[in-house]
Amino acid sequence: MDAAIAVQMVLTLVEPQSSGIGGGAFLLHYDGKHTVAYDGRETAPMAATENLFIGADGKPMAFLDAVVGGRSVGTPGTVRMLELAHAKHGKLPWAKLFEQAIAMAENGFAVSSRLHTLLKAETYLKKDPVAAAYFYDAKGEPWPVGHVLKNPELAAVFKAIAREGSKALHEGAVAQAIVTKVQSHPGNPGKLALSDLANYQPKTRDAFCSDYTAATKITYVICGMPPPSSGAIAVAQILGMTPALSAGESLDAKLPSAKWLHRYTEASRLAFADRGQYVADPDFVQAPGGSWHTLVAPGYLNERAKLIGEKSMKVAKPGNPAPVKTSYAPMADQVEYGTSHISILDAQGNAIAMTTTIEAGFGSRLMVRGFLLNNELTDFSFAPKSADGMPIANRVEPGKRPRSSMAPTLVFDKATGQLVASAGSPGGALIIHYTAKTLYGVLNWGLTPQEAINLPNFGSTNGPTVLEEKRFPASTIEALKALNHEVREMDMTSGLQAIYRSQGKLQGGADPRREGVVMGE
Repeated sequence: MDAAIAVQMVLTLVEPQSSGIGGGAFLLHYDGKHTVAYDGRETAPMAATENLFIGADGKPMAFLDAVVGGRSVGTPGTVRMLELAHAKHGKLPWAKLFEQAIAMAENGFAVSSRLHTLLKAETYLKKDPVAAAYFYDAKGEPWPVGHVLKNPELAAVFKAIAREGSKALHEGAVAQAIVTKVQSHPGNPGKLALSDLANYQPKTRDAFCSDYTAATKITYVICGMPPPSSGAIAVAQILGMTPALSAGESLDAKLPSAKWLHRYTEASRLAFADRGQYVADPDFVQAPGGSWHTLVAPGYLNERAKLIGEKSMKVAKPGNPAPVKTSYAPMADQVEYGTSHISILDAQGNAIAMTTTIEAGFGSRLMVRGFLLNNELTDFSFAPKSADGMPIANRVEPGKRPRSSMAPTLVFDKATGQLVASAGSPGGALIIHYTAKTLYGVLNWGLTPQEAINLPNFGSTNGPTVLEEKRFPASTIEALKALNHEVREMDMTSGLQAIYRSQGKLQGGADPRREGVVMGE
C-alpha cells in the first residue's frame, strides 16, 4: 500500500498527462485473506444538472468543447481514497511516502520522450497560461527530451498533504485555488465549489468477483472494481462468452486467428451493449435484478453467446438479465481516454492493483499549484435522455460518480485461494480489451505476462472491429471483412502492467508501448 501511494505521487509529477492528485482512482487491495475495493472516483458538483453538457442549441456539446475548461472538472478523489486505504493497510508513516516525490519536484526530473511527444501534439494546453509557462519554453516549444523540469509549487502541495493529510488539498488555500480556476475559466466555467471538495468521501466497496474456467480446466476467481466501474463486469462477460479454445485453434503464427477474433469481438459487442444499458453509479442506479452478478450469471452469458453467429452482428442490443425490464435507455458510445496503472506485490503476500486517471491527456487542460485538473465529468452521458424521453443511467446528477472503464484486476486460484495475478491498463474504454487480452493469453494460452502484453491489441466497443495498426497480416483483416466485420486499424496504446505467480515464482510484464517497467527485489 505504501509503495502505491509513493508511486502515485511521483506519477503526478513525471506523468502529469495521465494521472495525479487532481483526479480519481480505483484500488483493489489484498491482504493475504481479503480483497477490498477502494473507490476514489471523482463526483459531479452538487450544483451540476443533467443538462451540464447540453449547449445553447439544445444539443449535446462537441466532446472537446466540453473537455477544455472548468465544466468538465469533477471533485478529485485520489488523495482522500489513498488516505483511507493507508489508514487501514499502511505500514510506513504517511509523510514518509511523499519524500521521493517532493525531492524530485524540487530537484527536477528529465522530460521523457513520451511526455515531449504528447506536449508537441497537444493544442489546448497552451491556452492555460500556468500550464504554458510550465510545459513550454518562451517560444512556445515543449521542453526537449532530457530537460530538467522543476515543480516547486507541486512540492509545496506535497509537503502540505504530507503534514495535514487530504485536508490540505480539499480545504484551505489549495482548494480555493482549484475552485477559482474552475469557476473563472473565461469560455467554459465549471460548477465545482469549496463544499464539494470539503465533503468528498471515498468509498469502500465489495470487490466484484466471478469464476472463470480456463482451457487448463483450472477455475479462477477474477476480482475487479464494481460499478461505477464497468471494467470487471465487461471483462467477465467477454471471457465468459469467449470459449477457452486450445492455442492451436486460437493462435495463428503466434497471433490471434481471425476465427477467434470474430468470436471475441462479437462477445465484446454484447458486453458493451449491456454496459451502455445498465452500468452507472450504484448509489443512483439499481443493478438489474438487484445484483450486478446477474450480468455475469452463466445461464445469462450462455444465452447471450448463442447470439454470436457466423457473421458479425455489427451492433449488438442489450440483453435482459433479470425478470424486471429496466426503465433506462442505453447510452450511446462516447469517447474515453486516459489513465495510469500500477500493480504491486510484496514479500508479505499483500497485493494491489490500482488504475488512476485525470481522464483525457492533460485532463481539462487546467493547471493549478503544479498539477493538472481532471475532465472526468465527460465520462457521463452528454445526453440525459434518449430520443423517446427515457432517462440514461449514466447521465449527470449532483454528487454522482461517472461510469468508468478502469479495470484493476486481481486473480485467484479458486481451489487453493492463492493469489495468481495482478493486472490492469490505461486506455479509456479499450482498457477492458487490453485487460481481457492479457488475462486470456496468460490463463488459456500459457503465455508469460510479457508475451500476453506484447500481443497486438484488438476489440470492439459495439461498433467497428478495431485492430492495432500494422500488427495483423492482411489475410486476417480480409478474413474478418468476409465475416461482415467493419475493420479499422488504429493506434491502440495500452499501458499494461501484470504480475503473475506460476509454480511459486513471480513473472512480471510491462507494456513496451509506454514507459512502464517491471521492478523487484
